[in-house]
Amino acid sequence: MRLSRIIMALTVGLAVVAVPAVAGAAPQPSPTVTDPAQPPTYTPQLPSLTVNRPTIYLGETVILTGRNFGRNVTVDIVVTVQSLAAPAADTARRSDGSTVAMAPVAYQPTTADRFSVGTNTDGLFTREYTPRVTGLITFTAETDRRPSIELRVLPKKKPHLPVTGSSLDTPMKVGGGLVAAGTVMLLGTMLWRRRNRFGVGGAR
Repeated sequence: MRLSRIIMALTVGLAVVAVPAVAGAAPQPSPTVTDPAQPPTYTPQLPSLTVNRPTIYLGETVILTGRNFGRNVTVDIVVTVQSLAAPAADTARRSDGSTVAMAPVAYQPTTADRFSVGTNTDGLFTREYTPRVTGLITFTAETDRRPSIELRVLPKKKPHLPVTGSSLDTPMKVGGGLVAAGTVMLLGTMLWRRRNRFGVGGAR
């Protein structure tokens, strides 16, 4: 009887000791690992060209600006010009009166100018440019990216002449002459009517 109690007591003790061990051996969920903050992505600045005015008149000056080029380098700029209005398709009339469509001839831009300009330590440059012709002008940098910008050059504006005394002399002279001629004709008509009236009365 005592042996049974001893065995039972040992069994209960072993069970009490084994429960924490089994609980500790159970798989535990892995802690959540937070990724460190990623550094910001660097976006390289591409070379670009800009002009201070997109449209000018012939004889005016535009400022060309280049950004994000190499530091202290020489940049070659090619200037091309083409007509503002591309030639449209036309029709030709045959001898029998019928018409036939004519395909427009492709217009090839011609190189108008070329110059070089140097950048500063920030890869920046500015250059004044005065076009010598009208049309659609394109500035293109001779680099790997070949950035470009367009400029419209219109014909020179006609000056508005102010109205002066000398410009008014001719219209005033013409008007005065017409008034004088009208007065003479009116007096002549009145004299002619008066003469005819008295002439008729005298005949009676």
